[in-house]
Amino acid sequence: MELKGINFLKDELEKKQTRVRLRYDYYDMKKSAARWSEMFPEKYQWMTSVLGWSTNAVDSIADRLGIHGFRKDDLNFQEIFDLNNKDILFDSSMLDALIASCSFIFISEKEGFPSLQVIDGYNATGIVDDTTEFLFEGYAVLERNTDKSVSKEAYFTSEETVFYTHDKGEVIEEHVPNPALYPLLVPIIHRPNATRPFGRSRITRACMSIQQAALRTIARTEVCSEFYSFPQKYVLGLDPDAEFNNQKAAYSKFLRFDANENGDKPTVGSFSQQSMTPYIEELRMQASLFAGETGLTLDDIGFPSENPSSVEAIKAAHNRLLLKAKKAQKCFSVGIRNAGFLACCVRDNQSYQRQAIYNTQVVWEPLFGVDGSSLGAIGDSIQKIEASFPGYITEEKVYDIFGV
Repeated sequence: MELKGINFLKDELEKKQTRVRLRYDYYDMKKSAARWSEMFPEKYQWMTSVLGWSTNAVDSIADRLGIHGFRKDDLNFQEIFDLNNKDILFDSSMLDALIASCSFIFISEKEGFPSLQVIDGYNATGIVDDTTEFLFEGYAVLERNTDKSVSKEAYFTSEETVFYTHDKGEVIEEHVPNPALYPLLVPIIHRPNATRPFGRSRITRACMSIQQAALRTIARTEVCSEFYSFPQKYVLGLDPDAEFNNQKAAYSKFLRFDANENGDKPTVGSFSQQSMTPYIEELRMQASLFAGETGLTLDDIGFPSENPSSVEAIKAAHNRLLLKAKKAQKCFSVGIRNAGFLACCVRDNQSYQRQAIYNTQVVWEPLFGVDGSSLGAIGDSIQKIEASFPGYITEEKVYDIFGV
């Protein structure tokens, strides 16, 4: 395949950065409701509200994904990942992929051993092979200055990695040969398909739209609560020459109005209080829509109901979330194996063929913890299976089936 070049990749990355930054703003709870109505009172424009629904949508899967190890690890991936702080490496790469649809693992050599670094989707891109999910070529921003300008970047091909260091207006190039058959920048992709090779974010357009609607409801509720706490009052027939302080009257517990010389006196009244119930119901409706979009339950986003009594009940309530998490495991397994494979090429200075890892499997932690009360049932199941199929149950099979 003919290479596109670093300038092409820079332009492609710039096109996507706005959308990626938007999703990080939603995840970081920095996105408040946009000004949406001219009828919103000017004195309440300072009010800003944020929601953590998008954060929950991402964390509900990210917190459940954990890698137990590798099976049939012919090239010894485990050693490389252990020496690269695997818990943080895996968690960071998968979290960024769930937010931005993809993240990248940059592989380099330090002191004779491969070093792995996670780069988010805002700072890296490439041309991906849909079959293998390796890159044909890649580009990444490795370091930025305090003003967010690029200080170090890299261009990746199957032959070499070219580093560009920006120092006082000068650009210093460093060419490092690549011992592997693929660029040393590996994408970790969430739910890729033919039309979106770099996958889809967990924070979908529907999630953002629903959250904006919920934020508008909260803004209305804030305004309504002011009138709910202090109902508007009125005075009829007040002498135009009488002294009257609107602000003082709004907070006064007792108002005095004297009759005039004809014995006439003003009529005092108050408007009926607004009810908060419609706003609460509308917010609950938005929460239901968001839960349906993300596979969460209303309990997960702040509308508690009766708590499930067992792990099995929790699994049943989160059935759609379970399916989404299993799909994420399948997608991330490919990228993690690819990263381990290229790291082995760097470690051994050897251009291994991809067939060398076709047997290697990523073993995941159970998505839901095993309830202690269910261990007896698991033991009975193991005995019955072993009685029917002697020799079938092994330690690996028990872990795969029961998570124990």
